[in-house]
Amino acid sequence: MGEKGRPAGSCRRIRFGTGGWRAVIGDDFTRENVERVAGALCRMLRDEKKDGKPVLIGYDRRFLSEAAAGWISDVLTSCGFDVIRTRRSVPTPLVMFSVEKLGLHVGIEVTASHNPAAYDGIKVIVGEGRDAPVEFTSKLEEYIDRYPELPPEAGKPGSVTYLKTPFNGFLDSIISMLDMETIRNAGLRILFDSMHGSATFPLVTVLCTARCTLDMINNNKDAFFGGANPAPGPDQLKQLTDLVVDGRYDLGIAVDGDGDRVGIIDPSGEYLSANQLIVMLYSYLHEYRGWRGPVVRNIATTHMLDHLAEDYGEKCYEVPVGFKYVSSKMDEVDAVLGGESSGGLTVRGHIHGKDSIYAASLIVEMIAATGKTPMQLWEELTGRYGPHVLRESNLSFEPEDRQRIDQLLMREKKIPDFGRAVEKVGYADGCKVYFADGSFVICRFSGTEPLLRIFAEAESAEAADGIISVMKRFCMN
Repeated sequence: MGEKGRPAGSCRRIRFGTGGWRAVIGDDFTRENVERVAGALCRMLRDEKKDGKPVLIGYDRRFLSEAAAGWISDVLTSCGFDVIRTRRSVPTPLVMFSVEKLGLHVGIEVTASHNPAAYDGIKVIVGEGRDAPVEFTSKLEEYIDRYPELPPEAGKPGSVTYLKTPFNGFLDSIISMLDMETIRNAGLRILFDSMHGSATFPLVTVLCTARCTLDMINNNKDAFFGGANPAPGPDQLKQLTDLVVDGRYDLGIAVDGDGDRVGIIDPSGEYLSANQLIVMLYSYLHEYRGWRGPVVRNIATTHMLDHLAEDYGEKCYEVPVGFKYVSSKMDEVDAVLGGESSGGLTVRGHIHGKDSIYAASLIVEMIAATGKTPMQLWEELTGRYGPHVLRESNLSFEPEDRQRIDQLLMREKKIPDFGRAVEKVGYADGCKVYFADGSFVICRFSGTEPLLRIFAEAESAEAADGIISVMKRFCMN
């Protein structure tokens, strides 16, 4: 921790986005700033009378994650907090699961999720294993700003204990929720790309327990993630795609760096987006598992879910971007499933956050139970509801342009002529235009970069790209 009362590094502002605090290693993600976050958390938990329980600390496979977990632990124990640690890298979903099962107030995962290798970060998990809400992270930011120095050391330092078997309960829970017999009898051959991330061991364990024939790529620890971003999108999964097709595998699975997002490759080589997977799993759970209940999606996720829910006599609930809103609404309405187009989903009865391990396992069960490939299942759904193609693009702008764009879209509430009838416009999280034909476009400011994130869903990629182009021209003129 350093000398008592030592200033905790520069006082550059630390801000938490929807996925935690993320920063470039050696620039903002430094020992001093990591200690600033840990010190502010100590003060905040003390003031809230939540210092009577240990804090769980996990970390992913990034270059500085294990060291940063140690720095956080040192600050906490110096301030009198007991700490529970893991001896090896673990995925974020496991930390969420453990915080709930151990009945803790707070857990921390040192991770920058799917960001490039130059980044690292801190994700805070709160009681019941949930992503820290905005109220919590905003208050933590205030403490970070208010106290540039680390807290005074406690008279008696806290203790450090280690989870002896951190994966057992997490894996047993997932396995208990799967139809393992159906998977065992399917004889599936699967190629798994763990993208050098921390979800390698748990997913391998689940699939091998289900007696799938499993081959792996990119499963070693690599601080540079093989030169690619650890995000399971189509651009990053070209190697997996080629190997799935050439090797005639039944499925290709990829997960991101901290194990909360999933990508799927069909035997044909087609990439299945999160939008497609969410719809297919909701359909599967209703029609094959017999589950009943609504579904939750964020504002930038496919509206095909709305049509599917309506056919089941259920409702699709829309929430702002940030999985904390998805999980909260799921609890409120007892939803079957909740997800977002960026690659994360969770299912009733599991953790209150995204989990690629359970999602991937459930997708394996789905193809085993139906005897169909993911693309065959998707084609059945598009045959019923028509094509729904979601596209996204970022609009870069100079920092001084943000106020002008915000004034145009959010204050004056102006929108361009898209050549489509507009049903309504919403401003709950950015500006979202709902068209009468069921398509939509949404614009949101990035919380960390001078970018306007634009998502559009329409009947074709060309149509969605056209809507995005209209919005970009409007914002920059």
